Amino acid sequence: MITVLLVDDQRLIRTGLRMLLESTPDMRVVGEAADGVEAVRLCAELHPDLILMDLRMPGMDGVAATRQITGSRSAAKVLVLTTFDDDEHLYPALAAGAAGFLVKDTAATDLLAAIRRTVDGDMPFSPALVPRLVGRALAAGPDAAPDPVALTPREREVLALVGDGSSNQEIADRLHMGVTTVKTHVANLMDKTGCDNRVRLAVYAHRRGSELN
Repeated sequence: MITVLLVDDQRLIRTGLRMLLESTPDMRVVGEAADGVEAVRLCAELHPDLILMDLRMPGMDGVAATRQITGSRSAAKVLVLTTFDDDEHLYPALAAGAAGFLVKDTAATDLLAAIRRTVDGDMPFSPALVPRLVGRALAAGPDAAPDPVALTPREREVLALVGDGSSNQEIADRLHMGVTTVKTHVANLMDKTGCDNRVRLAVYAHRRGSELN
């Protein structure tokens, strides 16, 4: 059972999220907070597995709350869920220790999957953010080309589309396969390449470059 703390200053958002999560057999909402101060306090009291964290809130915002939580001895993972996907919100949240970043138009099934992935140690991001994160990683410096690994032709196709920032559904549509099959290919690619999240896998795809064409 994954225990979740909801942090959002809008009661309606929290109510909707609670209804979604509590209709899911493997998730349970253990508390709600309307601001960062309350989030820090409840995290220390309730010890949730995961915190769904809004960013813009009165008083202490989500970035400051994330920084305090990740800087403490809490084992809780912070998954940002916000309306704002600009760089002024994305990079400070990641620097504060957020384990993933989703925008609020994320599909319900993708949100639930992201919660599970975060608890399992992955770093989920809304697909539209991946190209920006990849661009920033590539601009940071010319790392050495990754060691080549043996990939099937289909895996190379999937990897190239991951590098373009395509979502699993977009890859499925493009390659005429089921989403579950795409997820399996992505998981296999992470295992083969040693990349522990989708952004690192996309960076790997860019560094392999023409080999995937």
